[in-house]
Amino acid sequence: MEAIANTGVAEIAAIADTSPGMIAAAKEAAPAAEVASGLDELLAMGLDGIVIATPSALHAEQSVRALESGAAVFCQKPLGRTAAEARRVVDAARAADRLLSVDFSYRFTEGMREIRERIRAGELGKVFAVDLVFHNAYGPDKPWFYDPALSGGGCVMDLGVHLVDLALWTLGWPTVESVSSRLFREGTALPASPDVCEDYATAAVGVDGGAAVNLTCSWRVSAGQDAVIGAAFYGTGGGAALRNVGGSFYDFTAELYHGTARETLASPPDAWGGRAAADWARRLAEGERFDPACERLVEVARVLDRIYGR
Repeated sequence: MEAIANTGVAEIAAIADTSPGMIAAAKEAAPAAEVASGLDELLAMGLDGIVIATPSALHAEQSVRALESGAAVFCQKPLGRTAAEARRVVDAARAADRLLSVDFSYRFTEGMREIRERIRAGELGKVFAVDLVFHNAYGPDKPWFYDPALSGGGCVMDLGVHLVDLALWTLGWPTVESVSSRLFREGTALPASPDVCEDYATAAVGVDGGAAVNLTCSWRVSAGQDAVIGAAFYGTGGGAALRNVGGSFYDFTAELYHGTARETLASPPDAWGGRAAADWARRLAEGERFDPACERLVEVARVLDRIYGR
């Protein structure tokens, strides 16, 4: 919310939350904002855009309602618990001709943008392998994350969604040809389409052109630090990697590799956390409407469905 306000192109007109504490905190940052009782009252205000940051089970339904009311939508990830839910939202955005974005915030780190540019410029040659990891040594602090009916899944839905999006976005959206995975809960392997939330997962994704994308994510793993976050890309002409610094969830370095030589592409500080939301607000202020690139949101959701064996 603060990132959107700081763009100078948007006014925080109204807020709604079930938590009085969250409303109080939001009012401190946006004292002129009205307090609405919920989504119905927000939609009745005729707002230009709505940010949705509710439990995952509500994302698709609330996004569709907002879009059909004529508001643009910025939604927390995941857009839907399944590809079918994500498809409903994208179709609603197209029908309403409204701007839709999802908070895939790691795309907006300086490091990932540098790596993507280098790959697209051919500096790594043909990229044939991608290794991604996101370990959270704690796990979410809200109970609904652990109920698959509300969350859609465990650490893959919470963390792995970022890894899948980063891989496909960086590689230029190749066609996904194969997906295999193993999911665990408290060290026990889970069957396909599990009815509990996994806390550890590993997946191999094959894309056209032959590149192998491997990802691993977890909650509450013994990582020796708060978080382990990384995205490494290896090509015939070099490599590049984004890695978190000292267990931080927020500080990253990005490096370019040629043999044993390395070049720093980005390093802290980098205030990337609100850039996705700010980008949506600027595009909305400039009059942008439906973006066909939204179809990519469904592609990411399809990969998650296949990881879960759905």
